[in-house]
Amino acid sequence: MRSLFFLFFAAIGLTIGLVPVGSLAQDTTPSAQVAWRLLDYIAVDYPDAVQDGEIISQSEYAEMQEFSASVRDRLADLPVTSAQQDFVQQADELIAAIDQKRPAAEVADHARGLANNLLIAYPTALAPANVPSLSRGAALYAEQCSSCHGVAGRGDGPLANGLDPRPIDFTDAERARERSLFGLYQVISQGLDDTSMGSYAHLPAQDRWALAFYVGQFAFDETAAQQGNQLWNNDEQLRARFADIEAITRSTPAALAAAIGEPRATQITAFLRRHPGSVSQQPSDLDIARTKLAQSVASYEAGNRRAAQELAISAYLDGFEPLEPTLAARDPALLSQIEEAMGDFRTSLGTGAPIADVQAKASHLGALFDAADLALARQDANPTSSFIGAFTIMLREGLEALLIVAAMIAFLNKTDRRDALPYVHGGWISALAAGGFTWVAATYIISISGASRELSEGLGSLLAAIVLISVGIWMHGKAQSDAWQDYVKAKLSTALSKGSAWFLFSLAFIVVYREVFETILFYVALWSQGAHMAMLSGAASAILILALIGWGLLSYSKRLPISQFFTYSSLLIAALAVVLAGKGFAALQEAGWLTIHRVAYVPRLEAIGVYPTWEGLAAQILTLTAIIVGFWLNHRTNLARS
Repeated sequence: MRSLFFLFFAAIGLTIGLVPVGSLAQDTTPSAQVAWRLLDYIAVDYPDAVQDGEIISQSEYAEMQEFSASVRDRLADLPVTSAQQDFVQQADELIAAIDQKRPAAEVADHARGLANNLLIAYPTALAPANVPSLSRGAALYAEQCSSCHGVAGRGDGPLANGLDPRPIDFTDAERARERSLFGLYQVISQGLDDTSMGSYAHLPAQDRWALAFYVGQFAFDETAAQQGNQLWNNDEQLRARFADIEAITRSTPAALAAAIGEPRATQITAFLRRHPGSVSQQPSDLDIARTKLAQSVASYEAGNRRAAQELAISAYLDGFEPLEPTLAARDPALLSQIEEAMGDFRTSLGTGAPIADVQAKASHLGALFDAADLALARQDANPTSSFIGAFTIMLREGLEALLIVAAMIAFLNKTDRRDALPYVHGGWISALAAGGFTWVAATYIISISGASRELSEGLGSLLAAIVLISVGIWMHGKAQSDAWQDYVKAKLSTALSKGSAWFLFSLAFIVVYREVFETILFYVALWSQGAHMAMLSGAASAILILALIGWGLLSYSKRLPISQFFTYSSLLIAALAVVLAGKGFAALQEAGWLTIHRVAYVPRLEAIGVYPTWEGLAAQILTLTAIIVGFWLNHRTNLARS
């Protein structure tokens, strides 16, 4: 069993090793980038310092003078090129324009012209390497920014009153018109001198881009985004203007308005900042699912069933599965419909269904994907739904692990083997610690792929089910008084072997980590939607109920006669083995390791591991059969003794 324990940890390591590792290196901040950020800030904020040749804010004006001088110093320190001296001269002209309190448009032209020339002479990354995740941006904003900038970005967070200057109001439409996403990214990366805005260069670049896109939405409402969506779909020239994601990050709404007019500029900005995948060569997850689905149908029509099946699996794992936690929190019923529909589609491919049937199933999936798009587009979470989601996830995922661990503790207490309790407690505590590492890894280091997640869940479930079958049969065999007395005489006087102790540790670890892994992925998605207090309240309420259940089980077990305790425990563990067998097979089917053959008229009951597939039902029937045979053999052995 010790080798089984190490094998499981090796499997976890392999699973995590399969996922891509994100860049942990911090970006450098050369003088050219800092100068660009200061120039962008001057272009945006100068109107708050000077109007009609008069100073309207002495502090803002002093800041403009300070920043323009800093720009010149940084440009003078740049590596010498043919353009460097010209940049210093342009900086001198900008300083003079500010000293003379020139009009805002003139100062902005100076600043932006110099900034654009800088990017040409000293290139830097102007756009993210991949499509930024808006849900990731929302989660980071809630954790890192909302305390100052406020939940809605109005600069009214609980810490705002003590700050001078006050945090930026991201909903200020006039200010937002002058700010590009690249400018936001630069400020997030480098911070802002003489303000409370510090550098977030410790975050990976992709996270900083996600934050920039998320805060860049605040000044543009959902109605404008919907109108922008119509523009995008109907205007080919507009789509050509935004040929890649860099076109979004460099563009300011004001410059765009000068080119295409209002309200079109506002509408298309609102849409593209919410849906950057629309212009990127790297599509969104659902777009990947749609593309793979279409390719699967095309392969099937061409007679290549194997390729069609592989593409169908890819549509799920690479396109839809990464969205499962968020969709589960937003619309669990829709999630179940899509999972069943994708399973039905793969079944039709495997059974050689008529092409018309395959096309109909693909069309149905397309409609479900459209519904998922709408569900995932909602930015704010309802407190009630967040509470219910956090509560049900914690209660559902925690109950199975609690029942098994409580049964183990009760067994050791009942048999006066308290010397082994540290191994059980060490197992579930280690699982929680591993879960904490998984959260950190999934948030900051790696991206857990759909296949890795499903394989971890599936293999963990099956491993736990196999162990529980043997434990349940063993406990049933000791339910008879005579059998228990024999066991006591043979074993109770001896110390628990090291191998058995580590068996208890590994079992506690496996059953708890499996549930922790699943809970973390759901909670990360739920947290990104806001309503954090409601979510924490739901989690705390579920934990309280789980604690009460655990206390009740342990208290009740103390009063049970030893034979009844073993009888009830064996039945409980046997039932959990059947549940985990069903869940394990379902996860491996979703990962594409097992085929899917649907069973009509069988309901989907995830709570007890029942999924309407022949494979999953067969696994549960086989598990139940093994348990029944084991119980029957125990009964025969006990009869022979008597």
